[in-house]
Amino acid sequence: MSKFLNEHKKVVKYRKPFNINIGVIIFIIIFIYLVFNVFTYITTTHTSVYEVEQGTMAENNVYRGLILRDETIVTSQYAGSLNYYVRESSRVGYGDLICSVDESGSVSQKINDVSADASNLDAEGLLEIENDISDYENSYQAQTFYNIYSFKENIDSALNEALSLEALNGLSDYTSAAGNGSSFHTITTDTPGILVYYTDGFENTTTDNFSKEQFDEASYQRNNLKQNVSVSNGDAVYKLISNEEWHIVVPITNTLADELADDNTLKLRFNKDGKTAYATYVITEKSGEKYLILTLRNSLVRYAKDRFIEIELLLTEQTGLKIPNSAITEKEFFTIPVSYFMKGGDSDADGLLVSSTNKNGKTTTEFVSPTIYYTTDDYYYIDSENVTAGDILVKPDSNETYRVGSDTATLKGVYNVNKGYAVFKQIDILYQSKEYTIVKTGTSYGISLYDHIALDGAKINEDDLLK
Repeated sequence: MSKFLNEHKKVVKYRKPFNINIGVIIFIIIFIYLVFNVFTYITTTHTSVYEVEQGTMAENNVYRGLILRDETIVTSQYAGSLNYYVRESSRVGYGDLICSVDESGSVSQKINDVSADASNLDAEGLLEIENDISDYENSYQAQTFYNIYSFKENIDSALNEALSLEALNGLSDYTSAAGNGSSFHTITTDTPGILVYYTDGFENTTTDNFSKEQFDEASYQRNNLKQNVSVSNGDAVYKLISNEEWHIVVPITNTLADELADDNTLKLRFNKDGKTAYATYVITEKSGEKYLILTLRNSLVRYAKDRFIEIELLLTEQTGLKIPNSAITEKEFFTIPVSYFMKGGDSDADGLLVSSTNKNGKTTTEFVSPTIYYTTDDYYYIDSENVTAGDILVKPDSNETYRVGSDTATLKGVYNVNKGYAVFKQIDILYQSKEYTIVKTGTSYGISLYDHIALDGAKINEDDLLK
């Protein structure tokens, strides 16, 4: 027995004490916490928010039109080297210097040599180019970045012409001598107008004689006159647009022709630069095709270099609050006659008298002030927050009653989340496209500019907390 006890003491003696590992416990707690948060994140519906902004939308009526104008081609009476002194799309007056033709080529070469040095540009020419750059900077928009190529072309042209003109003035003695020798000739305008440097064979096309084939841009050919370093007798040197009235001819469908039949004026937007203008119009038919002929009396100088242009017909333009279609949802409401509402309680808010009967058969009335989501001349729209279907309402100063739920209606709206929880707001739709909707501004129970709304209205319920 003593031997057994001794052995037992040895076992007890060498048994290790139980130690609690604090690090392991902390690790387990952190692991459980992380698992819980990951699970919560995965299983929770997250709310994406959209900020309401002002916007304008219109029907997608974008067309390519053919520009027709009164255009006169001016030809050279001489043969020789060619120099230009006026920027394209500039307005010129009677007697303005446009270009020069040097039969010997010596004066032209000197002008080119001098104009190669940009330091020769005078203060007036430099200021004009600086103003052009400043105007472009002030009107720059990221969505029309492609206009920078046109801007670069205009600046290059302005710089070249300004330097050439400065060189010509600096060589006045030399050019006078050459002129007296009948080898150097300057070409000036004999009528005022807008200057362009291209020909394309459309100069004699009018709203009466245009053809369907002329709308084929794949076969369109354009002759850039400024690429010519020399000319022959009878060659075109520039073109002058002398009439401010111009036309855009657009092929249209019979449906659009019918829609436009009862009017003669519309608003359009030029997609090239986003500018808008009003135009009068007529609709004509040629070889079974309908054409819209727009007539404008302004903006010509901006599009003098264009033969074809993309325009948008603003037939049903609407301006208001712009929201994504995904935010729009529907909610059903109780419709309560206006006559059952009264002022009362601790505020001036409209409320209802709700009748109830206790177990003892005693009838009492309670004043409740529900949230009003929309109103008409006859009804207020409320939800089930303060009343439920079947509740009896008492008409003020009357024995008449009304059962809640007798009439219901559905409203379209969005969920406002400005306060961190969802609140339904009714919307009045003005125009809707595939992705966005324009809603009326300033409605009594609607949304306002810069409100935050749930991006996906179908996944939100009233009073949901923003997550």
